[in-house]
Amino acid sequence: MLTLSLDRISGSGFQSKKEYHFGRIDMQLKLVPGNSAGTVTAYYLRGMNGDEIDFEFLGNLSGEPYTLHTNVYTQGKGDREQQFRMWFDPTSTFHTYSIVWTPQTIVFLADGTPIREFKNREAIGVPFPKQQPMRLYSSLWNADEWATRGGLVKTDWTHAPFTASYRNFNVKAGVLSHSKLTHKQKLRWVRTHHMIYNYCTDAKRFTRGLPRECVVEAHD
Repeated sequence: MLTLSLDRISGSGFQSKKEYHFGRIDMQLKLVPGNSAGTVTAYYLRGMNGDEIDFEFLGNLSGEPYTLHTNVYTQGKGDREQQFRMWFDPTSTFHTYSIVWTPQTIVFLADGTPIREFKNREAIGVPFPKQQPMRLYSSLWNADEWATRGGLVKTDWTHAPFTASYRNFNVKAGVLSHSKLTHKQKLRWVRTHHMIYNYCTDAKRFTRGLPRECVVEAHD
């Protein structure tokens, strides 16, 4: 087991020794318990060219739920955020968070349940991260200018050090292990009951029109 720690002076992080070009990444995490407001536990793949596939866990006041923030970057451009509230307490025990990355799709999973899919839409001019391998990174850091309620709730350093724990890192090549029908049903369930923000429905943010992939996915 590996533990990351954050105090007022410094945060911490790690990276994988190897780079990976497609496959499935699994990691079990137990997030910062109690008052974790202002903290971010990040777990992501990053390439040298600015490609990223991101899980970020945004802390909150004691007793309030974590926000699971996801994003996909291609050559340094992101703006593809989706956020969720989980159906379990991510601080009480370990839960498995997975990234399945293929040339056709990226799927984010929590305990084997798909919560988000980002499909390759290069055919309609949407960039997709597939050209270069990526390395796994994780970090625990202070982001109280934006992490909790948009920065309204700051980090309470009397609770430091904050700690997050990791175990059972696993990498393997492969594809989704469940049928496409089940996959779609589970995604729909998560979107209906646990999604709290979707960039594809944020017309106020994209005043010149929603991104191309959003228009296509609305008709899938």
